[in-house]
Amino acid sequence: MVDTMPLLHALLRSVRRARTASRPADGLPADDEVLLDAPDERLAPALVAAAGGAYEPAATVLAATRADRAWEDRDRYLRRLAAFARSRPEWADAWRAAAPDDPDALLLHAQLAVDRAWCSPARAELLREVEPLITAAAGADRRDPVPWRLALDRARGTDAGRAEATRLWEEATRRSPHHYGCHVAALRHLCDRALPDAQDEPGAPEVLFAFAESAAQDAPPGALVRALPLHAAHACLTRNAAVPRDSLDTAADLALDLSARHPAADPATARIRNLLTYVLIRLDRPRDALGQLRLIGPYVTSFPWDRLSDDPLGHVLRLREELAAAADRPREPAGSGRTGRQGGTPLRP
Repeated sequence: MVDTMPLLHALLRSVRRARTASRPADGLPADDEVLLDAPDERLAPALVAAAGGAYEPAATVLAATRADRAWEDRDRYLRRLAAFARSRPEWADAWRAAAPDDPDALLLHAQLAVDRAWCSPARAELLREVEPLITAAAGADRRDPVPWRLALDRARGTDAGRAEATRLWEEATRRSPHHYGCHVAALRHLCDRALPDAQDEPGAPEVLFAFAESAAQDAPPGALVRALPLHAAHACLTRNAAVPRDSLDTAADLALDLSARHPAADPATARIRNLLTYVLIRLDRPRDALGQLRLIGPYVTSFPWDRLSDDPLGHVLRLREELAAAADRPREPAGSGRTGRQGGTPLRP
C-alpha cells in the first residue's frame, strides 16, 4: 500500500503557502498553489495522524462538531475521513475496536460501508445490508441529522419509493431544518425518479425546482441549502432536460448571493463554488465564472470536474486560463450574436 504520509505533509505545506503567498494581478492564485480537495486547518492534522495509524485526532474533530451541533462541518469532515479510510482503513478499524459504541466511530463506519457498497456492482444488495449500521449511528445521538443523510443515500441506491424518501427527509429536517447534505440527498433521490436515464419527462424539471426553491427560500441568507436550486440546475443541464433559461439563471444568481456572503478561499463553500463555476460556464456567463474562481482560491474540488476529465485539477487550471483570457477581450456590442448575460466568448466546461 502506498505511504500517504509524505503526500499529506506536502499538502499541509501547500495549504500554509496558499494562505500566505502573494496573488497574481488577476486575483487568481498561481497554478502551483491550487490544490485538489484540500482539507481545512481542522481536518488536515487529523488526516496526517490517520495516515500514521492514530484515530484520536479524527475522533476529536468529529466529537467537536457534535458538541457544537455544527452539522454541516460534521457532514463534510465525515465524508473526507471515510474517503481516506477506504484506502487506509487501519486507523478506523482500531477506533471502532477501541470504542464500539462511540457515536462518531459508528457514523464513520456507516459512511464507509455506504461508500463501499455504492461502488460495487451489487450496490442495491449491499446497501440493504448497511441499514443496521445506519440505524445504530442514528440511535447513538438522536440529535444528529447526518445519519439520516446516509439513510437517504441508501434509499436512493436501493431505489426506495418516494414515500420512504419523504419519511427519511422529514426525520432529517426535524433534527436540522436546513441541513444542506440531507436536502441534496433528497433532491438527488427526486432527480433519479423524475429524470430517469437522462430522459426528459414533461413537468419533471418543475418538480425539482419547486422542491429546491422552496427549501432555499425557507433558509437563512447564508445557509448552504440556498444552493439547492443550483443542484437542480446542474441536474437538468447534465441530463439535457428542457428547462426555461430564467430558472437556470435564477438558480445561479441565488448561489452567487450565497457565495458573496462567505469569505474568499473558504473550504466550507468550495464545493458549492466549484459547482457554481461549472453552471455559470454552461450558461455562458464567463465573467461571473471567473469571479467564482477568484473566490475559490486554492480550493478546487473534484466534483463536478471529475465528471468531465480524469484530471479535474488540470481541467480547472485550463479553464482559468481561458476565462482570464476571455475577460481581457473587449466586450461585444449588443446584437453581435454572443450569448450569456454578460457577453464574452462562449466557453464549454
